[in-house]
Amino acid sequence: MARAAASIALGVALFAAAPLSGVPLGGASALAAPPAQIKTQVPGYYRLGLGSFEVTALYDGFVDLHVGLLKGMGVEQIQSLLARMFLEHTEGVQTAVNAYLVHTGERLILVDAGSAACFGPTLGQVVANIRAAGYAPEAVDTVLLTHLHPDHVCGLLSADGSVAFPNATVWAAQEDVDYWLSEAIAEAAPEGNRPFFTMARQAVEPYQAAGRFRSFGRNDALLPGVTVIPTPGHTPGHTSYLFDSGGQKLLVWGDVVHSHSVQFRHPEVALEFDTDQDAAITARRAVFARAVEEGWRIAGAHLPFPGLGRMRAEAEGFAWVPVEFGPIRDSR
Repeated sequence: MARAAASIALGVALFAAAPLSGVPLGGASALAAPPAQIKTQVPGYYRLGLGSFEVTALYDGFVDLHVGLLKGMGVEQIQSLLARMFLEHTEGVQTAVNAYLVHTGERLILVDAGSAACFGPTLGQVVANIRAAGYAPEAVDTVLLTHLHPDHVCGLLSADGSVAFPNATVWAAQEDVDYWLSEAIAEAAPEGNRPFFTMARQAVEPYQAAGRFRSFGRNDALLPGVTVIPTPGHTPGHTSYLFDSGGQKLLVWGDVVHSHSVQFRHPEVALEFDTDQDAAITARRAVFARAVEEGWRIAGAHLPFPGLGRMRAEAEGFAWVPVEFGPIRDSR
């Protein structure tokens, strides 16, 4: 019996080692070179159901955010928090720029428009990703701006300077309009900051000329299912938008957070670009607490794409819980 078993084992081993139909032992891959690497990423969009609303996250691209722009914490501690999240920061931390398209069933609303060509070749993909997601820019009827920084407004224009969303009415907070579109404030600003004012004015001018640029106050009602949530500090009129469908709520909060690895755990860390750092910290603390208390979903312009998820409180600060990839389901 033992001798028979040994013979069978030897036969199996010899069969496994033998070439099949003249194919070398290395397998079929030895016959030809593998295909070329693709070297491109998938289209930058992701969909989420919110009650009867459909939310599409849009990837505009990325910027490398230098750690020196974070204020209120020592460099070594910041680097430790980045290392904890395995983030490379030698040349700056890769930071997403996101926009959000919300189909309410009656309106197609875009929150922020991306940067177009204002900040270089790593950005400017919002319109392309709207098309990849199955929509046309012409179908957008409303654009809500969280604020008038170039990475949120330059995408209102196409490369040739024409309007990118020809059928949309564009809305921004009155405080931001009064600040960023003021030539007097621009002239008084440090020289290095003046291009921000110029880019904001240029982005909205064609919409103003067409009578499709409007401003709102902090307590104004804009659209059914959309509530204005003032979060000033990053800019004077920085605004977040709370979308509500059947009690399911999503807060699109713009630039409340720039560094997810640092500012969730330490909301007291500000950004050099904050117009009023103390006010930005106050707004961040308040919206963090409210988002946790009320269980809101969050959409963040500079959170890792798709920038969708929830927050939870922890012993030290807060934590970000990103959305899990999956099919569109009834959100609960």
